[in-house]
Amino acid sequence: MSRTDLNQPSDSAALRIACIGGGPGGLFTAIAMAHSVPAATVDVFERNRESDVFGFGVVFSDATLDHIDTVDPVLRDTLADHGRRWDTIEVRAKGETMAAGGNGMSAVHRRVLLGALRERALELGARLHHSADVTVDELDARGDFDLIVAADGTNSAAREAFIDKLDHSVETAAVKFIWFGTTYQFERLTFLHMESEHGNFAVHAYPIGSDLSTFIVETDEQTWRRAGLDGFDMSSPPGESDEVTKQYLESLFAQQIDGHKLVTNNSRWSNFRTRRTRHWHTRTDRGTPVAFLGDAMHTAHFSVGSGTKMAMEDAAALAQSIAEHPSDLETAMAAFQDARRPQVAKIQNSSIPSLSWWDHFGEYYRGLEPWQFGFHFFSRAISAAKMGVRDPAFVRSAHEAWEQRHGASPLATHLTIGATEFATRLLEVIDETEDTLTLGSAGQSLTAGSDSGHGPVRLYLASDTEGTSLPATATTRLDELCGSKPDAVVVRGGTPLSRVLSAERVRLRYGIPVVVVDGPDSVRARRAVDENDCAATLILSGRADAVAFEVDAESRVRNRVHAEVAK
Repeated sequence: MSRTDLNQPSDSAALRIACIGGGPGGLFTAIAMAHSVPAATVDVFERNRESDVFGFGVVFSDATLDHIDTVDPVLRDTLADHGRRWDTIEVRAKGETMAAGGNGMSAVHRRVLLGALRERALELGARLHHSADVTVDELDARGDFDLIVAADGTNSAAREAFIDKLDHSVETAAVKFIWFGTTYQFERLTFLHMESEHGNFAVHAYPIGSDLSTFIVETDEQTWRRAGLDGFDMSSPPGESDEVTKQYLESLFAQQIDGHKLVTNNSRWSNFRTRRTRHWHTRTDRGTPVAFLGDAMHTAHFSVGSGTKMAMEDAAALAQSIAEHPSDLETAMAAFQDARRPQVAKIQNSSIPSLSWWDHFGEYYRGLEPWQFGFHFFSRAISAAKMGVRDPAFVRSAHEAWEQRHGASPLATHLTIGATEFATRLLEVIDETEDTLTLGSAGQSLTAGSDSGHGPVRLYLASDTEGTSLPATATTRLDELCGSKPDAVVVRGGTPLSRVLSAERVRLRYGIPVVVVDGPDSVRARRAVDENDCAATLILSGRADAVAFEVDAESRVRNRVHAEVAK
């Protein structure tokens, strides 16, 4: 059976589909529709000229290629003919390079990909219209279309026209980023870190073919202003680039790119915006269904996923849903949303720790040794054990670096807090009252008092924030607590990310030991190997000095008895 025959009902209606947006999402909509609903006609309207291409490379994981290839081979063929592939990711900091394998990815120039998608869409019968800045209302008024698909990107005008019906939200990252290319040929995805007199800058760089590499730079707003990079007129027309920033970064990273030049293409500073939407489809006043996909509906930080990938996967799911419900577009739209929203939410949720890492990378760079900085980066969303499956040598090298400094494995390294010395960094909660928490191991224990009280060891309850940074109220509380110079701080409650961010603020800013208390075993389905992996990852990465685990009430009574006997 051919691709065109897959999942195609014999009574498929000759749907007339208009797609706003001629990027990868819109073009792959036309391609996927041609396979799943071959009787349909698709018109793609793109407001820019065919020669206008903003941006440089697009990246795809091997898993994404496998998924999209089930619809059409255009992406795999384009990457094979014109793209670049790698398996290893590098982090370079302070003159050292940390590399981890098992990360199969490919990239290609956006211009090349768009050209291939256009050619394939035309081959399959789509009609493409460039320099066609149309609105949903204008297309609807023509009465020529049964369905309108809005794939017009993160600044979607179509979305804004229906914003009251979609339940759309936006979260803006703290860090600034700017997108360049460079004629320097990187071999793989490489993260560069440099500290100038003004502050820290980081680069995401990767090869894309066409004799270019993508070169995305990030920095915090304070550094951006101190470096004098805040003078570009953002009201200037699209296409104009920030030449002052280009020259500054060419100089700063000259050694890293062997003196090569940066290449501009609408290169200007921005803050990444994470978009989430509850409703992915609606109807016009005339009753025409409107489906939204790609960046118009959702975004995930470019450090973990590609907007291009998600838009193309959306397009495939939309075409599949219409093929399954050709005579009931309302049901098809609902099926499309039900299929894709959980998958997109999973990607967005997994991107939060990564986005948070980039919001704080300057602190990590200044506070951690290079090997630990690299391990901290790679473990931002994956545990040591899972990394070890991909690249055992990388995890082994991190353990060796720790053992060389401490003389023991992370969990077997002694930890002294005040007058108490623990022979392990894996602790348990022995007892608690309204204002205290007692932790212990092998007969040794310490009690942490409420952060509103006093004592040599202080208990801090983390905030429930779901953002990528701690709220100002939380940082103020932490700073006041650390100002009393406790022997240690025990961080409990909140979310996994807020606990870690709280612990890192205490450790990296004040040099005070931190014990992070993980969630109860009733939630985590406790297993010793999971505890060891969790604790080892937090300690090896420098996120905590020790980890304590909650236990159930029965175990807590048993631990309390054992502690009393030991005394």
